[in-house]
Amino acid sequence: MSKSKIMTAAFVLLAACAPSKSVKKQQTISANETEKLESKFSGPKRRIGVVEFENKSAYGQGRLGGAASDILVTELVKSGKFIVVERDRMNKIMEEQKLQSQGLIDSQTAVQIGQVMGLEAIVVGSVSQFGVKKEGSDYLITQSKQQVAEVAVDLRLIDVQSGQVILADSGKGRAKSKKASFLGMGTKGGYDETLEGEALRAALVQFVENAASQLNKKAWSCMVADASGSELYLNAGQDSGVETGMKLDCYRQGAEIRDPRSNQVIGHREEYLGRAEVERYCGEGGDCAVARLAGSGAAARPKDICRLAK
Repeated sequence: MSKSKIMTAAFVLLAACAPSKSVKKQQTISANETEKLESKFSGPKRRIGVVEFENKSAYGQGRLGGAASDILVTELVKSGKFIVVERDRMNKIMEEQKLQSQGLIDSQTAVQIGQVMGLEAIVVGSVSQFGVKKEGSDYLITQSKQQVAEVAVDLRLIDVQSGQVILADSGKGRAKSKKASFLGMGTKGGYDETLEGEALRAALVQFVENAASQLNKKAWSCMVADASGSELYLNAGQDSGVETGMKLDCYRQGAEIRDPRSNQVIGHREEYLGRAEVERYCGEGGDCAVARLAGSGAAARPKDICRLAK
């Protein structure tokens, strides 16, 4: 074989030795498995919070739970369907309210946080499994090595008005990084930390669509932040996709309604205040709108609920 042909063959083999990555996602719905989430997203953006996930795996203590919740926040915001309260702010509110942190939030705690922060729902979750393994093959002149990261994440979407879990999801993700060498030349290295994020993202991305579909089954709602006579200042505005002329039905929530068998909160008594129409936005660039309330009911006050009229 000529020298030029040998050099060409070596170049081709070295090109094949370049590091490569691949990501695989798998999503299973563990709640209402017989029901297809076919409803499409519509209306203004949903206001939700994401709490730092609990890490139940034996790997990456101190960083894996936070990484999972950060990735989910990014994916939720990128979808354009949510106004998301990040975990740092959530954790601060929980500390101030002396509430438990990470993925340990129960339904009662979710309701408390929702009332304080004006949320529709809260996402809690846990990294239930995480593992990294090495695979490879050795031939006469080439070596091929790859690292494979596999992760499983369990998530719950809690309705803060009722405290009920309205969606439970389980996602699995897999990412791998391939490295190879030819005659001892090529890429070598230790653990590839980027695999963690790629596997987590693959496990979480489908939850965004599932959450939007599930929340779209209930009327969009916001809270009254302040009121002056018939004028209501809402905690949702232009950033949330609220439009002038939008009609809202406003209510005051009262005592909890509990299931007599489980004693869980399944709703609240409500007093109808009347119908409001959005007239303008508050200030510049803020997520706030001003609506005018019509009706003979009681005057609105902060923390009253306004739902998109049918």
